[in-house]
Amino acid sequence: MTSQIFKQFAAIVVFVFAGVINSYAQQQSADDMLNLVAKLQRLEAMQPDSIGPKYQLALQSLNFAVMNPTAPQTENILAQAEETINKMEKMKGADQSDLCTLRGFFYMVRIVQNPAQNGQRYYLTVMENYEKALRLNPNNMLAQNLQQKFLEGMRQHTN
Repeated sequence: MTSQIFKQFAAIVVFVFAGVINSYAQQQSADDMLNLVAKLQRLEAMQPDSIGPKYQLALQSLNFAVMNPTAPQTENILAQAEETINKMEKMKGADQSDLCTLRGFFYMVRIVQNPAQNGQRYYLTVMENYEKALRLNPNNMLAQNLQQKFLEGMRQHTN
């Protein structure tokens, strides 16, 4: 049973990564991203005891927010993403590395929204979450990629 759950989760993760890569490659419009978030909300509501749809929902919500930091919908999307992450933390079987990655991404979005105000406030929180995610799972590609992007962005911002 656990193996089946893991296989389903792995398939979902592959789907999410493909979606992330696709969204960056095609520069999806904000409307397309919002439609994807709405679909994931419905999927998550149909499977309330499943971690996979929650993970996808949080990740895509954060993708929308980081790409549209000042859009009118962003605050609601971020509140929903944080709530979803909090729900995942309370679930048995939630991958702690993935949770740390999502938490780091959440605070990274806050920095992107207002670097002057939030940079110093959340920098350590972002770094601690990504570092913990990678300690828990050194092969967490999302944590690796987000940490790298974060460090690149911070270097550009300080230069």
